[in-house]
Amino acid sequence: MRGLWTYWGYLAAAALVVAWTSRAAAVVIAVLSLAVAAYASFQAPVWCGAVNRDGTYCRRNATGLLMGCGLRQHRWQKMKMIVLRQKTGDVSRALFPTAREKFQAFIAVGSLASAVATVVVPVVTGSGGA
Repeated sequence: MRGLWTYWGYLAAAALVVAWTSRAAAVVIAVLSLAVAAYASFQAPVWCGAVNRDGTYCRRNATGLLMGCGLRQHRWQKMKMIVLRQKTGDVSRALFPTAREKFQAFIAVGSLASAVATVVVPVVTGSGGA
């Protein structure tokens, strides 16, 4: 059961795809979209990726693309890197060191685009929606 709870965001992403293809209610799509974005940002199992003192990247386990590992210095370092943006290459290497992190970033951005498409587009076009 623990393994299922760790990866519930992937099930929500699959449910989001099914909801889009079956033309589910806009509320269902918006809730699933936000759930997948929150999972990828704050709960998905990833490597930390924070910069160590010797210039290498931390390979300890962390949760979510935006959070660091259990070390106090690493907890908010990735979020600070996004806000301060010293070097774009360093940010991308720290946030997305492996293909798993790149995939989770893809589903996070995709789910946010899904939420926008579900809520904003019908309002702007006047086609009734949320």
